[in-house]
Amino acid sequence: MYTTVAAEQTVALAPHEVFALFGSAHATGWLFSARCDAVTPGAIVSMQLPLDERGGTRGVDILGRLARVVPGAMIDIEHTQPWRGRISLRFRPAGARRTRVQVRASVPLEGVQWLLHRRGLPLPEPADDGAIRLGVITSASGTGAVYSMSAELMAELAVDEINADGGVAGRRVRLVVADDATDADQAADEARRMVRLGCRVVFVNSTSASFDAVRRAVRGRRILVVHTVVNEGGGVSPTVVRLGERPQAQLDALAAPVMRRADARRWFFVGQTYVWSHGAHAAARRAVSRAGGQVAGEDLAPLGTTDFSDTLERIQLSGADLVLSTLVGADEVAFERQSEAAGLRDATRTVSLVLEESTLAHIGPRASVGLQTALSYFQDNPLPGNADLLARYRAAYGPWAPPVTSLSETVYEAIHQYARILHVDPEGDAAEHGRALSRRRRGSRGDAIGSRDLVAPALYVAEAGPSGLEIVEAVREKAGA
Repeated sequence: MYTTVAAEQTVALAPHEVFALFGSAHATGWLFSARCDAVTPGAIVSMQLPLDERGGTRGVDILGRLARVVPGAMIDIEHTQPWRGRISLRFRPAGARRTRVQVRASVPLEGVQWLLHRRGLPLPEPADDGAIRLGVITSASGTGAVYSMSAELMAELAVDEINADGGVAGRRVRLVVADDATDADQAADEARRMVRLGCRVVFVNSTSASFDAVRRAVRGRRILVVHTVVNEGGGVSPTVVRLGERPQAQLDALAAPVMRRADARRWFFVGQTYVWSHGAHAAARRAVSRAGGQVAGEDLAPLGTTDFSDTLERIQLSGADLVLSTLVGADEVAFERQSEAAGLRDATRTVSLVLEESTLAHIGPRASVGLQTALSYFQDNPLPGNADLLARYRAAYGPWAPPVTSLSETVYEAIHQYARILHVDPEGDAAEHGRALSRRRRGSRGDAIGSRDLVAPALYVAEAGPSGLEIVEAVREKAGA
């Protein structure tokens, strides 16, 4: 069920002139402040709908792709954040050098519920249908929305596959999804709601700040909490599991080779004022020291920073020739685009620890070339089973669905692994299930999709090029091995 919202405005420009402004810096403040590097089908786009947020006046960010384009006449956008829907723009002549811009948005029920929840109304709580409920917290809005674009889809795909295979111990599985808005307090509220709804586990596909808030919010509730994205480690217990890459392993794979290839040794660290960057930068200092490098400076910014001009000036004054970024989501997009515009690419090489396909697409090809990262999964990795996974994903969600990334593929595999544990031990408690999920898979590299070692995953070094992230090296030693 969809609700259609329509609006129009007449502009004193010809249709081709209005169309040409879409996505450009010249349209800031109107045409939804849309930003895209090319108005062609498949191009990534971000827009801002003029809807009041709870506690502020900033609009709601819409992230998606251009699905259909007729130059000078129409643009159709399919988006996944903060809900799945379609926005259609039509540019129609309205007299001499005048254009009627018509906008039509199709908002599904979950989008209406999201908007109402944004204004402080509670989400509906489904009746008990006997299904096993799994909670997933993603960042459908806020800074983290950029990297979380495919997380909900991948969680849905995992649950659909489990149910198609008969469910768990004869019962269907039901997914309860929530948006934390990249805000720790909201993450805690959503986790408490999931406890009320009877979820046995909460998968946190968000920042370390949200993970920590969820962990504290459900402490003593016999709920398993699983952090499914790259993180700094720590904070674990029998009922708290952290999966994914660790910065020490990433930097051990990146620091020395980057220094050697660039013939450079002075680093500047750019991060954020919460535990992820603190932990990652501590690991970076160790890796840089072992490689014979120096740290020339460090700058930490709050989540949600959009202007990095002061940071760029500090980097230039420091004499650093290497940059480490631990920024996430929209902050990383802003920093890298501003770095390229300021000419920093000509003087430095940059390593980014949370650079995956969705973030890269929003940075754009011109501003991202040469960036390096090390993660456990890339969409173009020829891992056994990966082609089949991508085919199932595209069949389920269409050609314009956001890319599968390390930060979304892990939640897919984690749900499957948890379901297998629950199927074998349906009466086990959260601690028993947590210990089983966090058990290392020794004796093989675990590189096949569906059976990878998520606790200490194998890493791949990749560099951004004209066609995206290209794997340049497989790291032979596993993280933490």
